[in-house]
Amino acid sequence: MPVDGVGRDDLRDTFSETRGSNRPHEALDIMAPRGTPVRAVRDGHIEKLFESDSGGLTIYQFDPGATYAYYYAHLDRYAAGLSEKQPVEAGDLLGYVGSTGNASADAPHLHFAIFRLTPERQWWKGQAINPYPLLK
Repeated sequence: MPVDGVGRDDLRDTFSETRGSNRPHEALDIMAPRGTPVRAVRDGHIEKLFESDSGGLTIYQFDPGATYAYYYAHLDRYAAGLSEKQPVEAGDLLGYVGSTGNASADAPHLHFAIFRLTPERQWWKGQAINPYPLLK
């Protein structure tokens, strides 16, 4: 589980919902109080730290074989010392739940996505996979 204190029964499948102009969500929103620790879901490395209009403070983590990317968005802040290319192990602290980007200030959460990378291994591109059944 990427968010401390959140149990499997606390999850709601938001993968197939639409957002904005009917674009697919393709992620799981994990609600938690602002500042709740966010942890790596598996071993790998930090591929990209990025700030975007929609996702706010984000992290792209690759698995060891660079087959899958794990996307953590709307973070309040990163863990101290977190950097690109840094190796991480499952359970390592990555950051903290927030509402940066286009998230509502009164609904802090982690926007968590998984995607299978294309052969080019680009951090911004891949086939979305629903994280709900994997975490549930």
